[in-house]
Amino acid sequence: MEKLIKILSKEVSDAFEKCGYESYLGSLTVSDRPDLCQFQCNGALTAAKRYKKSPLQIANEILNVLKDSCSFKDISSAGPGFINLNVNDSMLADYLNMMNRDEKCGCDKANNILTIIVDYGGANVAKPLHVGHIRAAVIGEAIKRISRFLGHNVIGDVHLGDWGLQIGMVITELKRRMPGLPYFDENYTGEYPTDAPFTISELEEIYPTASAFAKNNEDAMEEARKATFELQAGRKGYVALWRHILNGSVKDLKKVYGSLNVEFDLWLGESDCEKYIDEMVKYLKENNYTYESQGALVVDVAKESDSSVIPPVMILKSDGSSLYSTTDIATIWQRVEDYNPDMIIYVVDKRQDMHFEQVFRCVKKTGIASENLSLEFIGFGTMNGKDGKPFKTREGGVMKLQDLIETIQSSVLDKLDASKGFSEEEMGDVARRVGLSALKYGDLSNQVTKDYVFDIEKFSSFEGNTGPYILYTIVRIKSILNKACSKEKYCGSDLIQKPYSQCELDLMLKLSKFNETIEFSFLTKAPNKLCEYMYDLSNTFNKFYHSNRIISEENQEKKSSWLCLSSLTKKVLETSVELLGIEVPDRM
Repeated sequence: MEKLIKILSKEVSDAFEKCGYESYLGSLTVSDRPDLCQFQCNGALTAAKRYKKSPLQIANEILNVLKDSCSFKDISSAGPGFINLNVNDSMLADYLNMMNRDEKCGCDKANNILTIIVDYGGANVAKPLHVGHIRAAVIGEAIKRISRFLGHNVIGDVHLGDWGLQIGMVITELKRRMPGLPYFDENYTGEYPTDAPFTISELEEIYPTASAFAKNNEDAMEEARKATFELQAGRKGYVALWRHILNGSVKDLKKVYGSLNVEFDLWLGESDCEKYIDEMVKYLKENNYTYESQGALVVDVAKESDSSVIPPVMILKSDGSSLYSTTDIATIWQRVEDYNPDMIIYVVDKRQDMHFEQVFRCVKKTGIASENLSLEFIGFGTMNGKDGKPFKTREGGVMKLQDLIETIQSSVLDKLDASKGFSEEEMGDVARRVGLSALKYGDLSNQVTKDYVFDIEKFSSFEGNTGPYILYTIVRIKSILNKACSKEKYCGSDLIQKPYSQCELDLMLKLSKFNETIEFSFLTKAPNKLCEYMYDLSNTFNKFYHSNRIISEENQEKKSSWLCLSSLTKKVLETSVELLGIEVPDRM
């Protein structure tokens, strides 16, 4: 479906053209004075200078052409030449009825279907997910779902950190604890055990111990570096041990990501691009993109127009080992070869801005990525505690993500009304769904690039701009429709009629902007814009609900229209929360 504002703009543009002016001047915007009108056109002011007429004269010419239009209820000129317009109520009702019949509530499939890779995991194996991982997961999942909703071919990649120094630290710590394991015997020729020599809970303890020891002991750090280098060089025992670490970690990661309704199409890591590095380095050398600097192999990515220093990208260290920049560039090489994407979106902490600026410049300069490949860095801010510092446990440590999920579910559980007759199982399911909405909406409703304060009490509240409030509105509409069905077998087949009141008109106008909101959220990669819309729509519906007795309304035509309008509101809100990866309970 064409967006309502575009349909109306087309008619005004035609009027400008009919009067001898350029059609683009007829573009409409949503009025910044809703008390005066719903839409406005400032084209007459723009045209005045070029056509040497007063803006008011031009505006009145346009009004004369549009005076018999069926699309507008009223049109007027104001001030120096603004054109104020209100859409015809019947046209608005017809538009909403088309939305109601459409599977995607008026959102068309994109004309230009793109292949998009969203890189939004970044978890490190051998470590549990902590609160610092939540933003990449929920923002990336929302961007993936919104993009896919518009028909794009979207591939979500977890891009695990599974090939770096932390693996070397774990290997050397295991060697200190269990030196007799066959993985450490270079002369061992038999089959390695199929079961890991550790549990996932033991692995979660091994890494921090190894890390702390290596940071305070240079010999241990050097041993970890050596183990990392030998692993990457293919030492069989270390590779077998690495597979145990990877398999155990991925199983646990899938469980925790799954509890957030976050799903990946690809479970690839840094290790998966290792086979491309030699070929990539050879290509860079043969095409004279590299040079040596203090023994390291680098590519210069600075530009004359730079206002600040952009350091060269290091491809290989002086000992020949690779770095994060190496694997990130090789991953782009791999993605281009495997998927030929139109766009790659990285959802990563904003503090990595310089790293990705270097990587993007390098792949563009060297031709690894064509000019047509769009590379987007979505740098997000940090989730902070009430003290304004990165969110910690009460003991001052970094909280595990699973513990955070359980904490907010517990907070929601305390708010549920046990008198409503919930079974223990239902209480748990409602707390899980509502808790998830509190956690994800609390994050996504903030501008991606901004830091924000995580407030459990605020986010789990059933009032205000929160996930539970959005869900409560949907559940309220479900209850209204269920009561209508039980009384009169309402099945949602009737039509939305012209509005009977201002609050109903406000609701209809807000619903008509759904496709516009989805498209804008996609173009700007800003899920918070969808959250703003959901909150405004929920507020607008609840005002409408409190102003009208929907179920007891005696005028059947009015009642039927209201039920149909409520049904469309539910459909739009349910679609919206699904795009954020939030589930709706049957009742709250």
